[in-house]
Amino acid sequence: MRWWEYPALLLTVGLTGLWFAIVVQGSAGDRGRTRVLGSSLLSALAVGCPVCNKIVIGLLGVSGALGLWAPIQPALAVVSLAVLIAAVILRWRKRTCRTDTCAVESDAD
Repeated sequence: MRWWEYPALLLTVGLTGLWFAIVVQGSAGDRGRTRVLGSSLLSALAVGCPVCNKIVIGLLGVSGALGLWAPIQPALAVVSLAVLIAAVILRWRKRTCRTDTCAVESDAD
């Protein structure tokens, strides 16, 4: 693995887990699921070895995987992580608040 693949993989796993850990009630909870799963798949394609990836080999061939896919993998990883970060931020804003965790203190003195 190349040096940038380790942090990209760890961030992808962490952000995906964080997204699923944030509790959102109702239909708003399922709204971004496709985006998160798609960006996680994109990250897996970006981090995986271009020659070992059967999908890329099937679409581009071995020379295409090495000549076309390998150079754009870092950019795909960055795009994937940006989408995951945006999804986590949006889900955090729509999270379910309990009275003891999200209560705003008022100054009624």
